[in-house]
Amino acid sequence: MNVLITGGSGLVGTRLTELLLEKGFTVSHLSRKPTNKTGNVKTYQWDIEKGQIDEQALLEADYLIHLAGAGIADEKWSEERKREIIESRTKSIQLISNKLKTINHKIKSFVSSSGIGFYGADTGDERISEQHTAGLDFLADCCIQWETAADEIQDLGIRTVKLRTGIVLSEKGGALPKLTQPVRWGVGAALGTGKQWQSWIHLDDLCELYMKSLTDERMTGFYNAVAPNPVTNYELTKLSAEVLNRPFWMPNVPAFALKLVFGEMADIVLGGNYVLNKRIKLETDFEYKFMEVKGALEDLLK
Repeated sequence: MNVLITGGSGLVGTRLTELLLEKGFTVSHLSRKPTNKTGNVKTYQWDIEKGQIDEQALLEADYLIHLAGAGIADEKWSEERKREIIESRTKSIQLISNKLKTINHKIKSFVSSSGIGFYGADTGDERISEQHTAGLDFLADCCIQWETAADEIQDLGIRTVKLRTGIVLSEKGGALPKLTQPVRWGVGAALGTGKQWQSWIHLDDLCELYMKSLTDERMTGFYNAVAPNPVTNYELTKLSAEVLNRPFWMPNVPAFALKLVFGEMADIVLGGNYVLNKRIKLETDFEYKFMEVKGALEDLLK
């Protein structure tokens, strides 16, 4: 079975590709810079701005995973950057959808990334399940448009799953290296009040959830892709210091300083969400390898 991945060279895509290959799947990628062969992965070309895609990639695919998109926290949020973040997610799906309408494909399921930002950057202490309404800020708008674009694939009769992903913990990228770098230097500190909730998931658990979503025909619609036990920013930083055997004594980094440096993008770290994995828990037999954040940190940092 062939799994076609967009954004396959990113943090999630790289690990997911490794695990799919280990399980005997054939994996191919869509990329702006194709190569004939990268290890065991064939790469096909697409150009989202020009509306071009190698249809052979879609003809050979049995399953499709959409991870492509400009990094949310890579640059400050100018209006142009916000537009790029949204369109990199939506136009790419629309390009695939339009091509699928014209070819005799055999795709059985489509799994699209989304984010818990769907509910808004900061929902305080409220417990958030999949049925919670969308937020009203930029992150929410981005996720709403992202998921609406994914519905175009579902409208073609392809079973579609949308994974609203929390903070992905990995030692190779994402939030964790940025969090632990000052901790390793002995100057780790909570951000803002430190009381904001961090709904997290270990990278390997997320990848296993993607693979289950591909093949479990009972799964459809949106799921909160988070571990069962969120922690506060203070707890996450303090536990990182414990695992790394580093001191934890610095005062919290004040919110105004973060806003001064990052502008509106500071909402990502100053806000928080206590997100429940309700549908995964009640409707699937998915088993997490990492239920508690300390075990995840020990796996990744030691």
